[in-house]
Amino acid sequence: MDPSVVLICCGVLGVPALFILFTGLRVVAEYERGVVFRLGRVTNARGPGLFFVIPGIERMSVVDLRVITLDVPPQDCITRDNVTIRVNAVVYYRVLDPVKATIQIRNYNQGTIQIAQTTLRSVVGQVELDELLSERERINEELQHIIDQETDPWGVKVSITEIKDVELPQVMQRVMSRQAEADRERRAKIIHAEGELQAAVQLRQAAEQMAHEPIALQLRYLQTLVEIAAENNSTIVFPLPVDLIGPIIKAFEGIEQNQGNKP
Repeated sequence: MDPSVVLICCGVLGVPALFILFTGLRVVAEYERGVVFRLGRVTNARGPGLFFVIPGIERMSVVDLRVITLDVPPQDCITRDNVTIRVNAVVYYRVLDPVKATIQIRNYNQGTIQIAQTTLRSVVGQVELDELLSERERINEELQHIIDQETDPWGVKVSITEIKDVELPQVMQRVMSRQAEADRERRAKIIHAEGELQAAVQLRQAAEQMAHEPIALQLRYLQTLVEIAAENNSTIVFPLPVDLIGPIIKAFEGIEQNQGNKP
């Protein structure tokens, strides 16, 4: 056979073969998986690395396996105690099964967004405002559990769900401010009353102790003088015990009576 004819035949057959070879090569990154369809049917998920897909017979859809951060826009919600608030949240999720994420739902990102919005309004509507503000961790866990159950058939795993901000009406903010102020005043009055009660009990115990030991009262007088003198006051008030001056007064009274009885 003529060598030129052989070269022509190789060129005619080789160029399409090379074209098919290069057009069928696919590269899948480490954080991706390629779901291969052969004549419309799913075969497997390939990756990562370099793969060959038969042009015209096989088709590959690439799915990202990295964690996706979903910012749920603010939602107008009504709590169980009929308070209108605006709540937004953030959801972290990732694809665990790329085959399910491809064939079970058309767009798993859009589906997760819609599920997160409706679940957020539903859960907030079942709790009161005080519970939403004080039990944020429990509500976050409930949100994460419900959204994860809804997205599990799609091969999507929701790992974290957090309520970011709760926007209250101005009227409700003023009411809560007055309530907090009144509660602080109540606690202050209770603490003051408890302090007065404890002081009264201590004074009663001190009085009982001094009644048994009269010298303790004299020592207390001297201690009071030392405390007054330490403040550099110009006037010192000296408390004189009645027991000390009582005999002196009686003596003067006796002298006056004797003088009155004399002719």
